[in-house]
Amino acid sequence: MQRVEPEASEQSSWNRTTPRHVEPEEWRRFERSMAEIFTAFGMDLDTPGTARTPQRFLRALYDSTAGYDGDPKLLTAFPTECRVAEGCLVSQIVEGPIAFYSLCEHHSLPFHGFAHVGYISDQRIIGISKLTRIARMFSRRFTVQERLGEQIADAVAELIEPRGVAVHLEAAHLGAQMRGVREEHSKTAMTFWRGDYVDDPELRREFLAEAHRRSPWT
Repeated sequence: MQRVEPEASEQSSWNRTTPRHVEPEEWRRFERSMAEIFTAFGMDLDTPGTARTPQRFLRALYDSTAGYDGDPKLLTAFPTECRVAEGCLVSQIVEGPIAFYSLCEHHSLPFHGFAHVGYISDQRIIGISKLTRIARMFSRRFTVQERLGEQIADAVAELIEPRGVAVHLEAAHLGAQMRGVREEHSKTAMTFWRGDYVDDPELRREFLAEAHRRSPWT
């Protein structure tokens, strides 16, 4: 199958690979700062289990926000599999559940859950694994659930220019479970529509039925 590579001028800022870099001295300075904070909050860093906690914490935080590095494997799309006529309507494609973990930018506490992504192709399709890559690239950043859904929908729309895009996110927020109202069992669900999904309630019902049927939480 012929591959379609976007021209450099067509690439958006979200799909350019821009690896981060932290100098060794910066890492050491950050570790000293975290050690000071952990100690002030009551942690004893003079034990075998905690001596390297500041270093491990910073590495875990860095790894959890790897979405800022981009993903070069998102730059490939393919011609549609339509064999009937130019621009023919292909049934919607739904991928999920896609597990994701993110850090809320309000308190830097995790929220996690499952994404379902659907689209109706036009002239291009995308490899199924790329939908997972898109969802996880944006989730591995400091963000909020509302922005995460918008970014996933807009990225799929921009990458393959389909007839429509649908995104459903359901997540548990530790910021609400561990602190504040301490609501242990609540989940937050959001849906995002682009193109044909906006005007076609039957498409929305079909997509949501698939998302709910597949959800590990239902």
